[in-house]
Amino acid sequence: VQLQASGGGLVQAGDSLRLSCVASGRTFSTLHMGWFRQAPGKEREFTATISRGGSTYYTDSVKGRFTISRDNAKNTVYLQMNGLKIEDTAVYYCAASSGLAGLVVPVSRYDYWGQGTQLTVSS
Repeated sequence: VQLQASGGGLVQAGDSLRLSCVASGRTFSTLHMGWFRQAPGKEREFTATISRGGSTYYTDSVKGRFTISRDNAKNTVYLQMNGLKIEDTAVYYCAASSGLAGLVVPVSRYDYWGQGTQLTVSS
């Protein structure tokens, strides 16, 4: 599975942005998908996940501001980010899990990773 993330950029606090991640190489609808982020000097951390059935789960810091969704016809997972904060600044990675269980949180349970897209939020 190849994952191509895009949509990052430089925005101001309070702005909105949508990240996209296109998957290829495997039937997208069979994959659980996730978004992670990694700030400078920090470990990669879970942000949001969507199961192949469409259930979603978020880390507490983004609940109510971020929305993960998927379009199986386009082999794409999205991360809509509203009310962006300076602390959201990070490289954002999409990931795919081929396991049976959905709502996958741990980094180690994802099998495939995209290249990352940089989000910088300024004041």
